[in-house]
Amino acid sequence: MHVSDAGCPGGRYEGVDRGGGRLSGEHGELVGGVARFEASGDGALGFWAAVREVWPATRQQRDWVHRMANVLDKLPKRMQPAAKRALREMMYAESRAEAEALVERFDSAYVAKYPKAVASLTRDQEHLYTHFDFPAEHWKHIRSTNVIESAFATVRLRQRVTKGAGSRTKGLTMVFKLLEMAQQRWRKLNAPQLLPLVLAGARFRDGMQETDREKKDRKVAA
Repeated sequence: MHVSDAGCPGGRYEGVDRGGGRLSGEHGELVGGVARFEASGDGALGFWAAVREVWPATRQQRDWVHRMANVLDKLPKRMQPAAKRALREMMYAESRAEAEALVERFDSAYVAKYPKAVASLTRDQEHLYTHFDFPAEHWKHIRSTNVIESAFATVRLRQRVTKGAGSRTKGLTMVFKLLEMAQQRWRKLNAPQLLPLVLAGARFRDGMQETDREKKDRKVAA
């Protein structure tokens, strides 16, 4: 079972579950529309396989929090504080160009002695920048999967108390009901009024909506 979430009308988050190879939800049409444009996750192959099956054209955003943890794990402890600061600068960069420049700087500083750390950072690097093509107000929700991670804390706690859920059916039922209750406490999506623009295919560059003139100028410059 794979569980994720999606933004819904009014900025609410709606739980989405994958069962039998399919993704479904109460607001399936809207959830499908949003997910058709962007999905965030770590490197879990099962999740991306499910996304490609249902929404083949979905843009992928890698979770910055997981990526930072993976990179720091490949560095000596004495170097981790400085590296973490550098990685957070990348995560919170104001533009794609700034983030790319910071990644290059990190590469130059660490690749000679710690190539595995740099390789971990630059693996599928393009998917770290997807959020720049969406409203800046939504970056907080797109850059990481913290919202679903926090929801699963409730599930893990209950599972420890019950020492397992017995059968598969009972386990799925328990997870579903716990997440159904948890989602009532989830904070709302920032700037939900921008979701219709995303669904309509509006183009954003570094978090700002592009005007027709800007699109034309960019094509000419290219």
